[in-house]
Amino acid sequence: MEEGTTNKARSAGRNNGLVVAMCLSFVVGMSAMCAAAVPLYRIFCEVTGFNGTTQRVDQASSVILDKPVTVSFDTNVAPGVPWDFTSEQKAITMKIGETVQVNFLVENKSDQPTRGQAIFNVSPVEAGAYFNKVQCFCFNETDLAPGEKREMPVVFYVDPEITKAEETKTITALTLSYTFYPRDGVKPVASNEGAAKVAEKKL
Repeated sequence: MEEGTTNKARSAGRNNGLVVAMCLSFVVGMSAMCAAAVPLYRIFCEVTGFNGTTQRVDQASSVILDKPVTVSFDTNVAPGVPWDFTSEQKAITMKIGETVQVNFLVENKSDQPTRGQAIFNVSPVEAGAYFNKVQCFCFNETDLAPGEKREMPVVFYVDPEITKAEETKTITALTLSYTFYPRDGVKPVASNEGAAKVAEKKL
């Protein structure tokens, strides 16, 4: 009897150990999937222009159309970012395919060094796939010393292909929105928050 009881106890112990190991494997696997979700989402948005995500390119456009488009700029800071953040120009009218530079100004209003990173989107969201950035402060985190002011350029163009797609060929005005978040955790690349604030301002 004692031997049978001992064998059952050992078998139960092995089963419990197997269950624990399976649970730990599941937790580790889910954690790995969550960690991979953000970069995968980033890549998906950059490739497709999903959610108004702009495109990152290495060189300026070689084709300029005799067709104007107006680009407005919307700047925001999230709670926890003690910065003033503005664009030097509220809007510009440019030709589709023309590469232009617009400067943004940021100032740390606190007496502490702070770090932030801008998320961005374009509205209408269908135009995101055709809004190409050659240079942008949003590609990296921004560190500001206490009271520091900085000028940050964005170099971009609107891809001439925007005039060929059925859902974008009639677009004549775009809004590029930025929101700086404190860099204390992973933030998404694109957000509808800027577009929502633009809509609120127009009402």
